[in-house]
Parts: sequence; structure tokens; C-alpha cells
Amino acid sequence: MIAPFSIARLPRIEFGAGFIDKLPGLIAQYGNRVLLVTGQRSFVDSPHWPALLAALEKADIGWEQTRVGDEPSPRLVDETVRQWRGAGIQVVAAIGGGSVMDAAKAMAGLLPSGDSVMDYLEGVGPEKPYHGPATPFIAVPTTAGTGSEATKNAVLSLRGPQGFKKSFRHDLLVPEYALLDPDLLATCPKPQIAANAMDALTQLLESYVSIKANPFTDALAESGLKAVREGLFAWYEDGDQAAAGRSRMAYAALLSGICLAQAGLGSVHGLASPLGAFFPIPHGVVCGTLVGAATRVNLAALAERDPDSPSWRKYARAGDLLHGRHYPNPEESHAALLELLDDWTERLALPRLGAYGIRESDFGHVVANSRGGSMKTNPLTLSDAEIAEVLRQRL
Repeated sequence: MIAPFSIARLPRIEFGAGFIDKLPGLIAQYGNRVLLVTGQRSFVDSPHWPALLAALEKADIGWEQTRVGDEPSPRLVDETVRQWRGAGIQVVAAIGGGSVMDAAKAMAGLLPSGDSVMDYLEGVGPEKPYHGPATPFIAVPTTAGTGSEATKNAVLSLRGPQGFKKSFRHDLLVPEYALLDPDLLATCPKPQIAANAMDALTQLLESYVSIKANPFTDALAESGLKAVREGLFAWYEDGDQAAAGRSRMAYAALLSGICLAQAGLGSVHGLASPLGAFFPIPHGVVCGTLVGAATRVNLAALAERDPDSPSWRKYARAGDLLHGRHYPNPEESHAALLELLDDWTERLALPRLGAYGIRESDFGHVVANSRGGSMKTNPLTLSDAEIAEVLRQRL
């Protein structure tokens, strides 16, 4: 028997090299005035930008633009909504990384009402129920990491000692289309490839062993882990197989977003929230630097307290998938998984936490703020000491 499960709304997905050319036609389905949300330079400085503007002009589609240069803040969202609310925007299209897509998702959700996003952020302010309507939203990722193109989450940050990293989330915020063109990943610098790829890998692994995982998400997560195995270093090392590697990693990131939206995440993302809020550490770097340590701590806790957990078997399967071979027993698969995660963290030059000013004296504050939604779907409840040990291993 397959246990009951539910799958929340997904975007319509367009995946393929050269598919950026489809964007004007998708926009035209919703109107003739679009707000384009981009990063500061990467896409705008590429040949794709003038080609897109020419295609919009040919289709008689008017456009406005706003740029997102860092992890998005509530202030940025509110200011953009105020600026463009009365401008007749009929569709929002985000072309960029996870920060761009998260910001645009929130903007699309609030343009019709003009409300402040602070009204809806989880754990901040009044947490009013969101009823929409949302402006139609199209997500076009230019990195392979967050999977935001497939989720209902708009993650916003306020940095500082009393900062936060919280979500505005609702099914109405799911993009109408996720348009994935692996060619758009060609200009990613190596540090960004490393951080984003390890974010996707972490999301696949955490959703796979999550207590909310189901056969549907398991199948996608396994497919995604295979794609990471085959694609990450082919892209990162930029050899003859770089284009194939980009395609596989774009696919893996998409699946990671679908899986996290349906099954939840785990301790790495539980820690990513306060670390990203309190310190200037990029989200992908948090994931890449902590995933090996978090997996080691989870496995030790499972061995001690819950060796019959399905997650124990799934960690072994993940080790087999990422190595492309079957080990004789779970313990050998676990050891191989940990060795691989440690090796990849070093090969990809993921910085340690101390590089961002994090000290052991900060652990208490970080741990106390780590028990949000992601930590609740970790394979088991970790003690404060166990969570601190994850941090200590990567200080």
C-alpha cells in the first residue's frame, strides 16, 4: 500500500535550450505591459537582454524594469510595489537567481492590493491571511540552485543582529510558468556555480529524507540526485561536457524546488535562516558548507535514537545514487555519502563559517533561532548541542 499524500500546485514548466525566446509569447498571454525583475548586471549585460527587448517591442508589449542586487528585503518589495502599483502592470517576469525570483514573487503578489509584505511574513508582524489576487508571474532562473521557480515561497531578509529571514508564502504565489533555459547559466562564475549547486543538492537530500517525503517526491529527488552526480562537475570544470552539465543542473535545481515545496527540508535550511539573517553569508554557501556536517550529525543521531527510521535507509540510497554504485550495506553507503559531501565541499572551495565573522560565541543565538519550519521536517528532532555541533564542524 502507498500511504496517502498530497501534492500542492506546481507551475507549468517549459524546459529547453533556447527557450528564453518563448518568454515574449508567454507574457503576451497575460497582457501587454510587463514588469521585468532582473539582477544587477549578469542577464542585462548579456546578448539575451537586447534580444528580449526587441522581441517585446515587436509584440507591442510595454515593459518596466526593477533590479535586485542582494538577498531581497521587505523594504525593496514594498518600495517597488508602491512605484508600479498604478502603472497598469499585467504580468511580472523574473529573470535571475533565487533572490530575483523571490523578490518578484512577492511583488507580483502585492501589486494588486498595495499591501506591505510585512503584513504577511511568517513570524513577523500580524501574519494576515493572504487572499490575493496576485499578478500573473513568470519565473526564468539564470542560476541552478534555489528552485524558487517551482515554489510558493518568497523568502525575504532583514540583516543584522536582530534580523530575520522569513517567507511570504501562498499557493497563489506559485509562478504561472517556470521557463528554464540552461543556456542562461553559461555566464555563471565558479563560486556561484558551487554555492547554487550545493543548495540544489542540499534541497534534494533534505527533502528526500524529510519526515514528509512521499513516493512522488522520492522519485523526483532520486532523479535529481543522479542529475547532480552527472552534471555538477561537468559544468563546474567547464570542459567539453559543460553544456550537458548545465542542463542537468538546471533540471536538478527545478526538481529540488518541487521536492522542497511538497516535502519540506531539514537542519541545514533550519540553520540557513538565522545565519543568513544575522551574517552576510549567501544562502548557497550556508548549504554547501553545512550539508556534510549536518548529514553526519543526523546519521549519528539516527543510529543512536531511531535506527529503524526510513531516513536511515534513504541516506544509504542517496550515497549509492551520488556515487553511481551500490554498496553492500547501509553503513558503507553512509560512509561513502559523508566522504563525498566532504570532498565536494573542499573541491568547490566552500568557505567556512568563520570567513563571515561567525564565532562560537554566536552559536547560542543562531541555534535558538533555527527551529523554524525547515527544522520541523528534519528526520528527527536534534538537541541544541547537536545543532551547535553542525556549526562547530564548519567554523
